[in-house]
Amino acid sequence: MTHTKHPGLELTRRRFLAGSAALGGSMLLPGLMNTAWAAGSDAPEKKEIRVGFIPLTDCASVVMAAVKKFDEKYGIKIIPSKEASWAAVRDKLLSGELDAAHVLYGMVYGLQLGVAGPQHDMAVLMTLNNNGQAITLSNQLKQAGVTDAAALKKHVDASAKGTYTFAQTFPTGTHAMWLYYWLANAGIHPFDDVRNVVVPPPQMVMNMKIGNMSGFCVGEPWNQRAIAENIGFTAVTTQEIWPDHPEKVLGTTGNWVAANPNSARALTAAVLDAARWIDSSDANREETARVVAGRAYINTKPEVITGRMLGQYQNGLGKSWQDAHAMRFFHDGEVNYPYLSDGMWFLTQHRRWGLLSAEPDYLAVAQKINRIEIYKQAASAVGGVNLPGSDMRASTLFDGKRWDGSNPAEYANSFSLKR
Repeated sequence: MTHTKHPGLELTRRRFLAGSAALGGSMLLPGLMNTAWAAGSDAPEKKEIRVGFIPLTDCASVVMAAVKKFDEKYGIKIIPSKEASWAAVRDKLLSGELDAAHVLYGMVYGLQLGVAGPQHDMAVLMTLNNNGQAITLSNQLKQAGVTDAAALKKHVDASAKGTYTFAQTFPTGTHAMWLYYWLANAGIHPFDDVRNVVVPPPQMVMNMKIGNMSGFCVGEPWNQRAIAENIGFTAVTTQEIWPDHPEKVLGTTGNWVAANPNSARALTAAVLDAARWIDSSDANREETARVVAGRAYINTKPEVITGRMLGQYQNGLGKSWQDAHAMRFFHDGEVNYPYLSDGMWFLTQHRRWGLLSAEPDYLAVAQKINRIEIYKQAASAVGGVNLPGSDMRASTLFDGKRWDGSNPAEYANSFSLKR
């Protein structure tokens, strides 16, 4: 019988044996050959890695990498660190208090260009999830007959400018961009026609309950929580806006990757391994929901998380469905690849809404931030992870616009509503 060796594992084996020979064989310890990228010249520079997260369902692969000890396979220990807001995540990443974080895609790009805080060279190691966010409108709007974007447009037009307040989670973040895109598609200017405020995800429901906002865009479980507490309903899911859109990433600073390339690879491999485990069965998703619902993580009832984790949606208006594009963490590796076009899309929206005063070099920025080679090495270490044939991917959003990264400046300037 012949055996085909996985190229990544074979490379690890050769490097391990070379390191062992250099040390007179002293590295050949029982069981160590099963630990990829953990020995010799490939040993992680930093063994304990502090990874920030916000209490959201899509922090799951970071949390489960630690809880299920996927990190140990790659010679590291992940220490999840619960943070209060995206601004806190940003500040702690830049100060070095956090090594890496579950973070908004658009925040990383905004920091690279100095529009989300002090300019820093940043790095995206992998995409953590696709889909799974939503825009929630208040029950007061529902009682006024507003259940969709068209009805909202009529109410906004009939009211004084700024009557309605909408919240997102960070100025250059993903939720801001989904909210602006949805409002603008309905003919509502997100800056001129309504008030726009920033609220940390765990505070969204409470603020809507006391009347501080008419709508918000946030990740789960806070949209489902608004329904459970009977204060709002899901007007649209973000996967309806862009099926299989990029969302959170595993982000860090360029300096951290430069100082800790092996740790960056090991961290990426551990989280990627956990993502595959989560997506491999409904039972694993249910276990994940129970774990992340705990006080140390999201601090909510598991049932608020589980339904939408399984793609079982109710919108609070009487509609129920099994969502074909619910939150995904792995999906045969399609989720996790750090496509250049994904990062570039956020730049087009930053430009559209006046966050960038001039056209950036879209491709060059994405190539600097998205660490594709580290991701490929991590995927090889994990084994059995499919890699795409291109660093770009094509998508069609709900307004019929096609995005493939081929002409970002033209795309950014193609919208009738902009700033």
